[in-house]
Amino acid sequence: MIDRLRHASKQLLGVSADSRTTVPTQLAIPSTSTVTPIYPRVLMIVHNPPVPSARGKRLTELFSWYDPDQLAHQYIDDLRECSSGYLNYEIVERIAADWYPIKQDGFRYTNETFIKAWQARQLYEPNAIDYETQIATFELIRRYERDEFDEVWFFSFPYAGDYESTMVGRGAFWCNSPPVPNTEHCLGRFVMMAFNYERGVDCMLENFGHRTESIMSRVYQQLGRGENMWERFIRYDKVAPGQAQCGNIHFAPSSERDYDWGNRRSVTSYCDDWYSYPHLPGNARVVNCQEWGYGDMRAHHTWWLRHLPCVAGETDGVANNWWQYVVNPNLVP
Repeated sequence: MIDRLRHASKQLLGVSADSRTTVPTQLAIPSTSTVTPIYPRVLMIVHNPPVPSARGKRLTELFSWYDPDQLAHQYIDDLRECSSGYLNYEIVERIAADWYPIKQDGFRYTNETFIKAWQARQLYEPNAIDYETQIATFELIRRYERDEFDEVWFFSFPYAGDYESTMVGRGAFWCNSPPVPNTEHCLGRFVMMAFNYERGVDCMLENFGHRTESIMSRVYQQLGRGENMWERFIRYDKVAPGQAQCGNIHFAPSSERDYDWGNRRSVTSYCDDWYSYPHLPGNARVVNCQEWGYGDMRAHHTWWLRHLPCVAGETDGVANNWWQYVVNPNLVP
C-alpha cells in the first residue's frame, strides 16, 4: 500500500523516482509541457430508497429530483473539460444502498418519516451523519487499502447529514470539514464527496471548489517556500481593489458578497495571467460577470476551475499542476 501511494505520488507529480526539479519563483518560465492525464477510480454509493407505498418509486422519482447517474456523468465531463483533459474520473463500482443512513445520535429515517418531514420542511435535528458507521458498513478502509478505489462519492437525499467533502485516513486534514475521527489506522488518505440529488451539477462543482480551497490552502502552508500563490489566485476586487485575480468559489472578481456571481460592475483583473502559470506577465484587463455567465452558478464554477494551473514543473516547492493535490491528498504533507 505504501509503495502504491509513493508510486502514485510520483506519477501525479510528473517526476522520476530519483529526481525533482525546483524552479525558484524569480526564474519560473512559461511551461508548455502537458501533464499526463489521470483516471481516479470512484466508488459511487447511492442512498435512493424505493417507496413501496408509491408503487416502488424511488425518492428521486417521487419528488422529481435529479438522476444520480446523470449527475455523476455531467460532473465528470465538466471536470474533464475544466482540467483540459487531465482529470478523468472513472466510476468503477456503483452500490445501490436502498436505506437511510444512520445519524450520530442513532436516529434513522424511514420512508414514512422522511417523506412527512420533507413535505413539512421540518427535517430531523441534529442532522449529522454517522460517518464511522458508513465507513464500517461499506468496509471503506479495508477496500481502500486493497487498492479498489481512490475516492468515494455518496449521492443522497436532502438533509442526509453529510459534509460536502471530508477526508479519511492517516494524517487526514481539513477538507471543508473536519477529518473523520478514528480513521488514523488507514494507511493512506482519501476524500469522500457527498452530493444531494435534489440539487444540480452546479452544486456538485461548488463542493469540488470548496475541496480545492481547503487542499490548496494546506499545500501552501506545508510546501510553499516563496509567495503564497494560492492567496494571490483567490484575490477579488472587494478585498484587493485593482488587484483582483480569479476570486474564490463564492466570490467572482467583481463580487461584493457571498454568491454574488451576477454583480454587473466592471473591475480590473489579472485572471488571464493564470492561463500561462507559472509565468504571470501582469496583463490586467477590465472584466465583468459576462465572463462567467451573468450569475449562473455552473458557468461561474467552470470558469473558475479552468483557471487552476495544470502544467508540468514546480515553483517554490509546489507543483505547477494544482489539480494533482486536489485529487490526491496523499501528495500533501
